Amino acid sequence: MSMCNLYSLTRPQASLRQLFKVEDDLTGNLPPLPGIYPDAMAPVIHLRGGRTAMGMMRWGFPPPPTAAARPVTNIRNAGSQFWRPWFTPEHRCLVPATSFCEWTDKAPKVAHWFALNDERPVFAFAGIWRPWTGARGTKANPVVGEHHLFAFLTTSANAIVGPVHAKAMPVILREDEWTTWLTAPTPHALRLQTPLPDSELTIVATGVKEDPGVNAVQHTH
Repeated sequence: MSMCNLYSLTRPQASLRQLFKVEDDLTGNLPPLPGIYPDAMAPVIHLRGGRTAMGMMRWGFPPPPTAAARPVTNIRNAGSQFWRPWFTPEHRCLVPATSFCEWTDKAPKVAHWFALNDERPVFAFAGIWRPWTGARGTKANPVVGEHHLFAFLTTSANAIVGPVHAKAMPVILREDEWTTWLTAPTPHALRLQTPLPDSELTIVATGVKEDPGVNAVQHTH
């Protein structure tokens, strides 16, 4: 299983508005999302006309022409000519989450959920977004038209993620880095593409397809 293709966001909508200082909430009624998969709709925070907006976008960028047809959810090579246009401030975004999942590199494949701590406070992935017109969704139920798509950056795995998934981990931004990611010149913003320190991440659940949340008993493997 490729890296980080599942995450959760289970905190109330009002707390997201407050935490990210959202001025325009375009998400409607936002329920808890214990399992967000590629091609799903999820809330994303970005600047819109100089205001902080939170809207629903679809997870996965269209792939480079030479790649497989599957949407790209995670981006490592920010210097690539294909990705570079989407790292300007107007296309950078914050992707709120409370935990993310990685599967063990070797069989048996076991899901491991990572969060900042057992209480699962909200954090943000360093994301990018773009408009795109075409067909998304399943073959049985395609959604044709204009889409707002998002993906997020990855970086080297730290010592907490590495034993589970050695290749990479998502770029997780601290709260004091959010404004820099949204507004700074691209070279400065991309300095944030580093692993979260080991002491700031923990495994909160294992062996489950959705994060059971703060009130559940932790599963062990």
